[in-house]
Amino acid sequence: MTMPASASNAVNAARALLKQIQENFPVFHENKPLAIGIDKQLFAQMPEVDKKTLRIALGLHTGSTRYLKSMEKAVSRFNLDGSSAGDVDDAHRAHAAETLRARFKKAAELKKAQQEALKAERQHAEKLRQLAEKFSPRH
Repeated sequence: MTMPASASNAVNAARALLKQIQENFPVFHENKPLAIGIDKQLFAQMPEVDKKTLRIALGLHTGSTRYLKSMEKAVSRFNLDGSSAGDVDDAHRAHAAETLRARFKKAAELKKAQQEALKAERQHAEKLRQLAEKFSPRH
C-alpha cells in the first residue's frame, strides 16, 4: 500500500525536521524521555515550524523502538535543555513495554510466515523438478 504524495511529502518533511531537532537538542538525540508538553517548548524555540509537521515528527520520534526502550526503563522526563521535568509514571512505562512486545511479536510472526512461504516455495520447486525428471524423455 502506498501513501498519497501529499502524505509522503508530509512524512518526509517531518523526518527532516526530526533530524534537525535531534541535532539541536541532545534529549532527542539521546532518546531521553521527553517532558509532557515538549511540543510547546519546541514551538517557543522554533516558532517558524509548521505545527502539523512538528506533531508528525514527534510521533515518529516517540514511536521509535529506541525511544520506547528508553521509556520502558525510565524514571525521569526531560525538558529541551536537559533539565528534569518530573517522573515517568508507571502507566507510560507499561504502555511503552506493551507497544514493544506487540511490535516484536508482529515482527516474529512476519518472519515466521516468510520462512514458511519460502519453505513451501522450495517444496513446490522440488516437486516440479521431480515431475519433470519423471516425465522427461530419457537419453
